[in-house]
Amino acid sequence: MDNEVKRVLEAVQAGEMSVEDALLRIKVEPFEDIGYAKVDLHRKIRQGAAEVIYGAGKTPEQINGIIDVMEKNGQKTILITRMSKEAADAVGKRHALDFHEDAGVGIIGELPECGGLGRIVVATGGTSDIPVAEEAALTARVLGNEVVRLYDVGVAGLHRTLAHLDDIMGASVIIAIAGMEGALASVIGGLADCPVIAVPTSVGYGASFGGLSALLSMLNSCASGVSVVNIDNGFGAGYLASMINHMDASKRD
Repeated sequence: MDNEVKRVLEAVQAGEMSVEDALLRIKVEPFEDIGYAKVDLHRKIRQGAAEVIYGAGKTPEQINGIIDVMEKNGQKTILITRMSKEAADAVGKRHALDFHEDAGVGIIGELPECGGLGRIVVATGGTSDIPVAEEAALTARVLGNEVVRLYDVGVAGLHRTLAHLDDIMGASVIIAIAGMEGALASVIGGLADCPVIAVPTSVGYGASFGGLSALLSMLNSCASGVSVVNIDNGFGAGYLASMINHMDASKRD
């Protein structure tokens, strides 16, 4: 992902930003301590993407306080994951919140323009995997990626997967999300010429052990180029996919 410092320096070089403004951007305090949280204000400078609020376990008042600090320090788009409807209702009274209840994702601010090497495809084995898929898709979109959703294309009806070969072959990164035995990642990994990020979900009957069977299947995939994130970790998959999609080949020169 493009480094924020690099963008600042390029803006100075192009005459789009003064040296004084650039110094203010770079010299901002690395974090702000608000008692219950130390809000990382240098995350975007270090990693190219600002800190994301993990909503589970936080009160609405805590979430509001973190949002206030982020907005005060110029963060234009804020992503909140694992957010309950109750928390969203409370936060929405103070901030213009776009809440996606199925994914437990809240977004504040305008979405950035799409960039990167190409498109990120998010595919699910079944409809029951969509909440995790939406967490991945919304994360990737907030980070400035074009996202294509292919839902309910699991291996129980392989023709559904094969009907989307153009999307699969045209992707720069694919996120394959499945529960049960988690076979979708291996099938897509055998078709695609790009990295595949597998996300096991906790969808399945008793012997799936809350997603453990899908996790082990994906870890043991015979398809090359498949990596695996934790069970139900749509956010982690979307973030990693964005990093891959924004890789700058010139950095290796």
